[in-house]
Amino acid sequence: MSGRKNFVIIFGFVVAVSLISSAVTAMLVSRYYSRLQFDLVNVICGEVLEQEPEMMNIVSAALKEYTGGNVDGVAVNNVLSVLGYRISDFSDSAITYHIIFAITGFLAGIFLFVITFVFRNKTEAKRIEALSDYLEQVNIGKAVVLSASGEDIFSKLEDEIYKTVTFLYQTKDAAVQAKNDFAENLSNIAHQIKTPITAISLSLQTLSEIPMKNEYEKEKMEQIKKQLIRLIHLEESLLVLSRLDAGTLMFQKEDVDVFTVLVLAADNLQELFVDSGTSIDIPELGEMVTTADLDWTMEAIMNVMKNCMEHNTGGTVHCSYGQNPLYTEIFIWDEGDGFAKEDIPHLFKRFYRGQNASVGDNIRNSGIGIGLALSKEIIEHQNGTIRAKNLPNGGACFEIRLYKQ
Repeated sequence: MSGRKNFVIIFGFVVAVSLISSAVTAMLVSRYYSRLQFDLVNVICGEVLEQEPEMMNIVSAALKEYTGGNVDGVAVNNVLSVLGYRISDFSDSAITYHIIFAITGFLAGIFLFVITFVFRNKTEAKRIEALSDYLEQVNIGKAVVLSASGEDIFSKLEDEIYKTVTFLYQTKDAAVQAKNDFAENLSNIAHQIKTPITAISLSLQTLSEIPMKNEYEKEKMEQIKKQLIRLIHLEESLLVLSRLDAGTLMFQKEDVDVFTVLVLAADNLQELFVDSGTSIDIPELGEMVTTADLDWTMEAIMNVMKNCMEHNTGGTVHCSYGQNPLYTEIFIWDEGDGFAKEDIPHLFKRFYRGQNASVGDNIRNSGIGIGLALSKEIIEHQNGTIRAKNLPNGGACFEIRLYKQ
């Protein structure tokens, strides 16, 4: 609302109040002067009749001719009242005009007040609607520069909104740039790791061709091979994370059966399960189809299964799943000791290792706390959620939800 419109509204209010006040004042003044007129005529007639009582008929006739009233009696002290005259009898025409003027002014004031009030409300509603539309455009990322609309009661709010939106855009740009820089650095680190990995692989291949002299040398050679495999897996995971951060990893949306995904994930970990003496239980609960990328979803579930296996050596890893109109839910839990309470909020952070973290040398166990972080990124990029908790009777449980929309 511009300053000119604001002035019009204030002026309209002032005029409306002025007209109403003028109308009321006119009525009061008219009533006052009519009373003065009545008292004056009453005093004059009283004095005349006090001096000349025989003039009663003459005075009565004169007043009667002027007002059209009727004579009921004679009284010297209050002649007009005794004769049946009232204040309004001497000012009927004046009062009529005053009343008409007062009512007209009052109605005009009320009408102008209502028009001004409605205009003001509509103008404010338009301003509020314009600011609301601007905020909606901000939310969807299509906001343009907020142009000034003049000085009014919303100007300060408009300025604060513009400052806030500008700050949010700057913060967003800085966050996006930081994320891109982080993804680029992560990718560079992964590629830098590849060089020594290649050199170690070539050296290990050369050493493998030389006959081992004793069991000690063989044992050390096997340890080097296992650590090399862990480094390769680390490098692959870092590259995947960098692609996820940069938004260059594309997920294929296709209908996949939940039971099939769980079975394929378990099959890829079969060697690890056998080595650790852990079994896995995947019940067939009927066909349940969800929309997801089969390979990457399987990768995320493999990391979860592996985590349960590492904390449940010799036990059983259990799986279950269900579906409702909103999402498909997958449960994976073990029979171990569960998570330490202080670890639960940090389980899905990159490179975080809890108090009960495994230190084994399994081939695909990176041992650096990157598997659950990778699972979280994969699930969330497919409109899903993953969380961890302890079961009431012991054991750690992972809950994965893949939403339909």
